[in-house]
Amino acid sequence: MFFFNKHRFKNIIFIFFILNNCQLQEPTKNHGVLFLENRANKLVINNSNKNDAIKVLGVPHSTSIDDENEWIYIERILTKGEFHKLGQTVLKTNNVLVLNFDKYGVLKKKKLLSKDDKNELVFSEKKTKNNLTQKSFVEKFLSSVKSKMYGNK
Repeated sequence: MFFFNKHRFKNIIFIFFILNNCQLQEPTKNHGVLFLENRANKLVINNSNKNDAIKVLGVPHSTSIDDENEWIYIERILTKGEFHKLGQTVLKTNNVLVLNFDKYGVLKKKKLLSKDDKNELVFSEKKTKNNLTQKSFVEKFLSSVKSKMYGNK
């Protein structure tokens, strides 16, 4: 007890430094280019070119199938959910940047899509009847005869 009272100030400083280094940051999983929106603001339409885009954003994640002058960059951040989500991963940000260049490599259009811009796809519940794959009466009859002939062996 005497040791604690004598070195109280040193112990408090020691505990302060230990607790000061602890940070309460949420755990995240990152995929793609971090801070995509901030980096996209550095690119100026009709002024920046492909080399500027590579310098600021890096090599594109993908290019368009039809047009090699359309580059796509992705940013995705997953984090742990709140207590009521029981620690499941939750999508925090999901940004997609689409850059369009002209044939000379000058930036003509940029479009930033966030997770709020996603469209919910609605699928039809109707089923299509396919007449091509249905067997005719003769095919059904012959296949049943064939199965009865070879079924006993």
